[in-house]
Amino acid sequence: MARAQSTAGEARRAVAVLLPLPLAGTYDYAVPDGMEVAPGDVVQVPLGTRALWGVVWGAAEGIDAARLKPIAALLAPQALPEISRRFVDWVAGYTLSPPGAVMRMALSVTGVLEPERPLLAVQRSAFAPPQGFRMTPSRQRVLEAACFPLPAAELARQAAVGVGVVEALLRAGLLERIKLPARPWPRPAPELPGPVLSPAQSAAAAALCRDIDAADYRVTLLDGVTGAGKTEVYFEAVAEALRRGRQVLVLLPEIALSQQWLERFRRRFGEPPVAWHSELTGRQRRLAWRAVQSGEAAVVVGARSALFLPFRHLGLIVVDEEHEAAYKQEEGVIYHARDMAVVRASLGRFPIVLVSATPSLETLANVEAGRYAVLHLPARHAGASLPQTELVDLRLQPPERLPGGEVGWLSPPLRAALAETLAAGEQALLFLNRRGYAPLTLCRACGFRLQCPNCTAWLVEHRLLRRLQCHHCGHQMPLPTACPSCGTEGRLAACGPGVERLAEEVALLFPDARRALFSSDAIGGPAALAEAVAAIEQRRIDLLIGTQIVAKGHHFPHLTLVGVVDADLGLLGGDLRAGERSFQLIAQVAGRAGRAERPGRVLIQTSDPEHPVMQALARHDREAFLAAERQGRRRQGLPPYGRLVALILAGHDPEQVDRAAQALARRAPRGKGIQVLGPAPAPLAILRGRHRRRFLLKTARDLLPQALVRNWVEAVKLPGGVRLSVDVDPYSFL
Repeated sequence: MARAQSTAGEARRAVAVLLPLPLAGTYDYAVPDGMEVAPGDVVQVPLGTRALWGVVWGAAEGIDAARLKPIAALLAPQALPEISRRFVDWVAGYTLSPPGAVMRMALSVTGVLEPERPLLAVQRSAFAPPQGFRMTPSRQRVLEAACFPLPAAELARQAAVGVGVVEALLRAGLLERIKLPARPWPRPAPELPGPVLSPAQSAAAAALCRDIDAADYRVTLLDGVTGAGKTEVYFEAVAEALRRGRQVLVLLPEIALSQQWLERFRRRFGEPPVAWHSELTGRQRRLAWRAVQSGEAAVVVGARSALFLPFRHLGLIVVDEEHEAAYKQEEGVIYHARDMAVVRASLGRFPIVLVSATPSLETLANVEAGRYAVLHLPARHAGASLPQTELVDLRLQPPERLPGGEVGWLSPPLRAALAETLAAGEQALLFLNRRGYAPLTLCRACGFRLQCPNCTAWLVEHRLLRRLQCHHCGHQMPLPTACPSCGTEGRLAACGPGVERLAEEVALLFPDARRALFSSDAIGGPAALAEAVAAIEQRRIDLLIGTQIVAKGHHFPHLTLVGVVDADLGLLGGDLRAGERSFQLIAQVAGRAGRAERPGRVLIQTSDPEHPVMQALARHDREAFLAAERQGRRRQGLPPYGRLVALILAGHDPEQVDRAAQALARRAPRGKGIQVLGPAPAPLAILRGRHRRRFLLKTARDLLPQALVRNWVEAVKLPGGVRLSVDVDPYSFL
C-alpha cells in the first residue's frame, strides 16, 4: 500500500530512481520529509504528466533537492536486493542495453507492487434450505462436492454445473464464502534418499558438494554422454545447498517442455520446485515472485527470465543443457542466459554448474583456459551402451516412391529398420527439424512461390490447420485453391518435407503403428506434453515423429531406434555455428535411443556422409570434431577465440534505412584487431515489415567491444523511423 506523500516544499534529500523505460540512466527525485526510502525500494514518481513506478538506485550526488519533483509514494520497500541491482547494472553494461529495460525484467510482474487479494472459496453452510427452495439434481451435486472449501469456478467444474448454480446456492444460504489462508510453499526435502549412484556419479556429486561447502564462486562443467545420469549427480548438489539453507536456481532451455524433469525432481525431493515460465497465470507469477524474494522458494526451475528473480539467499545455479540456443534472448534486451548466469554466480560468490552431453565450444574453451573446472561421466548409467550409429548415403540409397506414386522421404534402410523395430514391439523416433507440412508452396503453372508479405521468408504449409504461416512474424492465411499470381487452380504444390508430411508417409507405410506428432504446433502446452510423454512411457505410442523438442532430455526406456531424416538441414545457411549446432542436435536426438537394457540404433540420412559432422556422429568421436572446429575458429579469429557484435538497423522506409547505414559506416571504428563488415542486407532483409541492414564488428579476444560500439553509435544521430539493435556475442545471423 502506498504511503501518503508530502509536499515539494518539505523535500530534504535527493535520490536516483531507475524507471522501467529504455532511457540512458536514472532520474533524480526529492524525498519528502517524513518518508524513508532506501536503495531497492519501489516508488511512484511523476514523469511529465504521467505517474510511473521506479526503483531507488542510490543517492543523487551534488543535486539541489529543492529543485526536484518529489517522490509521490513508497510502493514496496526493498523489492530489489542489492545483488539484483548490481546484476542489472552489469547486464546493461555488457549488452549495451538501457538499464531501465533490464530492470523491468527483474520486476516484470508489476502486480507484486499491490497487496495480494485474498483467495475466496465456497463451502457448505450449517443452514437448512429456506422454505420453498427447490433442490434440483444439479444443486444436490454441488452440495455433495462442497464438503471442503473450493473456489466457486472449481466447485462448479467438479459438480459439472454452471457457476450460476453455485451462485443460487450462495444466495439461498446453503453455501458460504470464506477466505482461504495463504498456504506455505512446499519445501523440497534434501534428506530423502536418492537413487544409488555409480562410482563415477558418486565422485562427481562429491566434488560438486565440496564446492557448495566452500561457498565461493566456481564454474564446473558436468560433461557426460547422453544417459549418463547427470541430473541425478547435480541433484546431490541441490540437496547439499538446501541442507545449508541456500536457494537454488535450475535453468532449463524450455521449462514448458520439461515435464519429465519435474517428475524426477518430485520423486527425489518429495515436493515440486517453484516453476517460473510463460505458461503461469498472473496470480501464479505474483506468488512465485514473492516467494523467491522472501526466501520461501527454496528451489526455482525456470526458463532464462528466472535469472532476474530477486533471490536473497541464492547459493547454487545449475544450467542444464548449457549448449542450447534457446538460452539466447534475441529481442528486447539481447543476452545469453548461460553467460549471464555465470556472471550472477560471480557477483554472489557461489558455485554454478553447467551441464551437457554436447558442451558449447565457448564453455570448452573456458575449460581449456583453466577458467572452468570439468567433471566427466564417460559411460551411460546402469550398464546401458551408446547406440550403434549408421550413415545412410541418400545419393546411393534414395527414398523410394510411395504407394500413391509420390516420392517419399525415408530411405530403404530406414524403412526396413522401422519395420523391424515395430515388429519387435519396440518404439522408434523419426526426427526432422522442420515444423508443418512443407516449407515452400509454389505454382507449377507459373512458378510463383507463396511468400510472407511482411518478411523475406516463404510461407510454411500447416496442412492439419489448413493454413499457411510465417514462422518469423506469425502471419497466417488460408491455404488457397488457386495461384494468387496466375489464378490457375489445382497447380499449387508442396515442396520439401515437414513433420506433418513425414507423418503422412509413415501412415501409408505403417498403418497399424500408433503414431504421435511431437512438435510445438502439435503439442499445445505443458499439460498436452505431459499427456504425450505419459502415452510414450506407457507404450501407448509406437512411433514418434518430432522436431527438436524430442531432443530435450526425454527418457524413453523402450525407444530403440532413431531415424534422422534430413541431417544436412542444419548445415545450410552460412552460420558460423552451423556445424557445432548440427552435431549437438543430432547427438542429443541420437541419445534418445537405447537408454535402458535394450541396445539402440541410429540411422542418419545424409547427402554428404564425408562431412566432418557426419563422420564424428557415426564414430561417436566428439573430440575429433571439436578439434577441427577449434582450429577453424582460431584461424579465422571467430568466437570463442575472437569477439563479435552485430548491429542491425531496421525501418519501414528502405531508403531511410540505407542512409542511416551509410552514416553509421562513415563513423565505424578502426584500428588494430578491429574489423567492420557491412552494411549489408540481413539474410532476413525484411522482417515484420521492416527493412534490415546489418553490420558485424569483429575484434580480437583481448579487446572489449562495448566501448567501441558505444562511442560509434553515439556519434551518429539516427532518424526517428530507424531502430538500432545491438547484439553482443550474436548466436543468430538472420
